[in-house]
This record gives sequence, structure tokens and C-alpha cells, in this order.
Amino acid sequence: MAMEKVQTGWLQLQDRVCVVTGAASGIGLAVAQALAAQGARLALIDKNAAALQAVVRQFEAVARPVIALACDTSSEAQLQAAAQQVERTWGAARTLVNNAGVLRAGSLDALTLADWNLVLSVDLTGYWLAAKAFGAQLRSHREDGGASMVHVASIAGHFPQSHSGAYSAAKAGVCLLSRQFAVEWGADAVRSNVVCPGMIRTPLSADFYAQPGVEQARCAATASGRVGEADDIADTVAFLASPRAGYVNATEIMVDGGMSAKLMDMVPRPGFSQAS
Repeated sequence: MAMEKVQTGWLQLQDRVCVVTGAASGIGLAVAQALAAQGARLALIDKNAAALQAVVRQFEAVARPVIALACDTSSEAQLQAAAQQVERTWGAARTLVNNAGVLRAGSLDALTLADWNLVLSVDLTGYWLAAKAFGAQLRSHREDGGASMVHVASIAGHFPQSHSGAYSAAKAGVCLLSRQFAVEWGADAVRSNVVCPGMIRTPLSADFYAQPGVEQARCAATASGRVGEADDIADTVAFLASPRAGYVNATEIMVDGGMSAKLMDMVPRPGFSQAS
């Protein structure tokens, strides 16, 4: 997304302090760009310090206010320190986008305990820890319009994805965790919602699409007939983060190009012909 080309104003995110985890690449970077294009003040969190600094230079080149915090989101101490730094720099955060994640492939019978624990510690526990770290800041806005959390989960949180280790279990946990935050923090005017991406083209998935026939098969699996881009997720996140989604709470939005609606078209149905 070209940050300088997007009109600001409608989403009412101007000067809003927004925190994005896993912000150095892929969906996290696209989310950061979308929020910055709307005039938000950004705090970018990622474990990869070098990649994070490269992103900061991109934002500085277009004069977007941003701070970068190298942080392992599975560490409560590091997240608490990051939250303190954000508040010292920008004031109380008003939006938290939980996006940081890892994947360790493997069937459940072959997966190591270390890999299971790693995925859960980042993809699920890390979301809870980030919300805890920034919770007081978010709840401090109860009298001036409220705050928002958006958690990036996955379609895999609703449909098992075999040989992906703990990934599907962690993402399913994120969906329930978000609803629980909505119920517990709703009285403090903090909204909590989930975006569930389907097949999204990112640097991590680039090798998939280099294989012959993969992109065509994936496109055919969606109602929209195409693979999603990181901006498709970022735009949805920006809406949910904004006051425009002020009555959207405890909700999950599937952003999968209609792939989840194609189940019955994936099985043989004798006597039915497909439309040409």
C-alpha cells in the first residue's frame, strides 16, 4: 500500500496511538502502513530488530510518526517494558493489533513438545500477554471514546490444517480469547475483535506460489477467484480498529475470498453440473 496515496479522515484514526506486533513484514507491515496512512501514531513491535529498523526507515522517508521496539512477544517482561516505552513516547495506546506469530510444521504425533510450546507461547499466550501489558492504557480511554484490540488469527482456527503442528489449535484459542476480552473489558469501552485471513500472499508464503500450478489451484478454491494480499487484511484491521466499528465487538471476520463457502463445491455431487 502506498501510504501517501490514501485519504485520511473517514476512519478517525488521526493521531491515535496504535501498537502493532509482528510489524516488520507481511501482514503486520501492511497493517502498520494502513494505520499510518490514516494518520495514526505507530508503535511497531517485532522480534527481528534489523528488519524492524528497515521498516522504520520506510516510514521516516514519508514523514510518518513511528517508534520501533524490538521485543519477543512471548516474554511478559519485554512486553511490559515496551508498553512503558510507548506510554512515555506517545501517551496511552488506544489500539492494539496482535499479529506476531510463528509456525512449526509437523503432524501431531511427530511434533516435538518444544515446537508445540513455542507456537502456543507466541501465537496464543503472546496475544494474552500483549493485551495485559497494554490493558491499563486501553482501559484509560473509557471516558473518551474507548479503545480497540484486533487479533489476527487464521481460517485455520475454524478448519483444521493438518501437519501444521499447534498452529490451528493456537488460532482457535485466539478466537475464544478475543471474545473473553470483549466480555471482560467491554464495560471499560475496550472492543476486541478477530480477523481470520485465508490464503494470503506474503514473503513467508512466496515459495508456495513459485511451484507450478499452486497459485491457479488456490485461486480456484476461493469464491473471489484470487489469492489474497496483505492489504486485504490490513484494510479490515484498520476498520475494526477505528471508531467506525464502534459497535462491532466480540466478532470474527473471515477474510478468505469466500474460500470457506466453497466446501460443497469441493466434493463430487453426481447429477449437478457446474456453471460454465
